[in-house]
Amino acid sequence: MTSSKQKVALVTGASRGIGAAIAERLAHDGFTVIVNYSRGAAEADAVVSKIEQAGGKAISAQADVSDAAAVSRMFASAEQAFGGVDVLVNNAGIMTLSTIADTDDAAFDRLIDINLKGTFNTLREAAKHLHDGGRIINFSSTVVGLYQPTYGVYAATKAAVEALSRVLTKEMRGRQITVNTVAPGPTATDLFLNGKSDQLVETIAKTSPLERLGQPEDIASVVAFLAGADGAWVNGQTLKANGGII
Repeated sequence: MTSSKQKVALVTGASRGIGAAIAERLAHDGFTVIVNYSRGAAEADAVVSKIEQAGGKAISAQADVSDAAAVSRMFASAEQAFGGVDVLVNNAGIMTLSTIADTDDAAFDRLIDINLKGTFNTLREAAKHLHDGGRIINFSSTVVGLYQPTYGVYAATKAAVEALSRVLTKEMRGRQITVNTVAPGPTATDLFLNGKSDQLVETIAKTSPLERLGQPEDIASVVAFLAGADGAWVNGQTLKANGGII
């Protein structure tokens, strides 16, 4: 990444939860941040406003990552507005749970479209257009390794993301671009907490030897490390940010 201008980070699914925390942290660290969202323009604009009020620079960008043409347009817009992207954070994802026997075609297709194809779409654009010396940070999950019942298709999409990451690491040879994956454990976001009783949340929190849920800021700190100067020698790795669950 060059030092002659402010570096640009594109964070997908950044209108809330972990993505919003990542956007805010990278802006704090000096990046111009593109806050991608699929739906919820007001939430994305709120993240942008929060960043700007703290003295950072950000814009929102609507694109469904499962739509290859929309992703291509988003990268083209970043090129026009800022001269390109230095850091891609593939945070966008969904989670629906059911046994393999009870997973219908629509649920399967949606998980594949967002979690796997969405990541592929942004990786394809980044492989072509990311500035040399840049960083790619994908998102897996600690469920890859735990393999609990009802997580079958979700875990499969995240395992596939890890495979894409490792291959792309080697394909970026000669460009000084690192490719890593962050695999969070249970994290206190609305997506995780929705529909869970306080007792269940407490039980899950105790699974970690640190006996608490992760916070979005915990995950953002790991991303910031990988995106910053101190993460330059970490490449082709999956970092499990889960408090020691596995």
